[in-house]
Amino acid sequence: MKLVLQNVRKTFGEKHVLSDLNFQFEKGKIYGLLGRNGAGKTTLFNCLGGEIQTDSGTMELINESTSRHLEIDDVGYVYSLPMLPEFLTGYEFVRFFIDVNVDVIEGRGNDIDGLFDMMHMTLEDRHKLIKQYSHGMKNKVQMMLFLLMKPAVILLDEPLTSFDVIVASEMKQLLRDIKKDHILIFSTHILQLATDLCDELVILNHGSLTRISPDILTQPDFEAQIIELLRHEGEEGSQKENSDAGNL
Repeated sequence: MKLVLQNVRKTFGEKHVLSDLNFQFEKGKIYGLLGRNGAGKTTLFNCLGGEIQTDSGTMELINESTSRHLEIDDVGYVYSLPMLPEFLTGYEFVRFFIDVNVDVIEGRGNDIDGLFDMMHMTLEDRHKLIKQYSHGMKNKVQMMLFLLMKPAVILLDEPLTSFDVIVASEMKQLLRDIKKDHILIFSTHILQLATDLCDELVILNHGSLTRISPDILTQPDFEAQIIELLRHEGEEGSQKENSDAGNL
């Protein structure tokens, strides 16, 4: 399966955030999405997740013999700040989620404790109120929902930045384990995390996505080269904005 973006555009007033964006993501890979602040990473995620509409272009899921438009149900969005009902326990919420989505989840919801075990959440933790959960535990609950729903695309917005070392390691291994069934797009500002976890790195700037050559990643100074690419993109963006302002 592939997620194919063609000529995707999104503007806010005079600002062109996504400009005829073209890219192809493949199932079975974790993509690291890099970009400077304001580059449009959140906008891209919101467009993919159906939270905002693109101005033009197409976003399609393509198999060997079929293609269709990307739908809201095709996308799971792991927010950097999880939004969960804090008046329920983790177990109660997952049970409720399964009951509401029973037609989609089918047999995958038969072993709730198995899901919590997979997330390394103790018996005590799974029966605590969610308001008592750490940030990392809330993110684990989010991931459980996607394991149940099995969306084609999973978007992860800075999901590991506030985790302790153990939880971050557990989550990274989980993502590696599930990538065969999904297209995973991972937004982060931490270059070392991206290179450690992701199969491919992509830079978003000036509204376009650029794949980083695998050759760069094998070189001793690859981090410096990627930082220079980001710095160069940022400088070009500032020059363009100044030029546009001068033409007004």
